[in-house]
Amino acid sequence: MDLKPASDVSTAPLTVLGLAGGFALARETGIRPLGGVLLGACGLLAGRTWLARTDPGTTAVLAVTYLGGFVGSHRLARSIGAWPAVGVVTVASAAASWALCDARD
Repeated sequence: MDLKPASDVSTAPLTVLGLAGGFALARETGIRPLGGVLLGACGLLAGRTWLARTDPGTTAVLAVTYLGGFVGSHRLARSIGAWPAVGVVTVASAAASWALCDARD
């Protein structure tokens, strides 16, 4: 199985799949590590493209935004609920990914 070239991959949808999809998968299966696998796989694929299309600094900013969103959603969920928190961090991560990487096409 061959992966698409990193420069041909849209990263905003990957961040949505990783954050929102990982949460949904963990919640619906009851297997939290399974959601973590999806989160990690999407993060690695997005990171591969961030590095191919941008520079190491931008890649680091996007990686911190993605992983920080995962951590931040747990804290934010205490105030606004789980799904709204996941929605907020997912939109923020996808928007950053689009603006700093995907929109360069």
